[in-house]
Amino acid sequence: MKVVKIGAVWCNGCLVMNNVWNKVMKVKDLDVKSLDIDMDEEEVAKYNVGDTLPVFIFYKGDREVKRVVGEVSYDEMIEIIEEVENEED
Repeated sequence: MKVVKIGAVWCNGCLVMNNVWNKVMKVKDLDVKSLDIDMDEEEVAKYNVGDTLPVFIFYKGDREVKRVVGEVSYDEMIEIIEEVENEED
């Protein structure tokens, strides 16, 4: 599964989610593309990101199937990933 992870170095929620995300990556095999809202402005613009960070966009193939905005717990993130993994194509 492909995930686009969008955050910023100045974003407190992003710092919190980095810890959650690092734990997730130890148990899930995901193709992750990390973008910084300031340093990757042009590319981030393609994803229509609002004012709240971080944003995690989940894809099956080339189709966006789920978007998580803001902070969630480790358990919630695992549940979301498993829901997407088990979703019918």
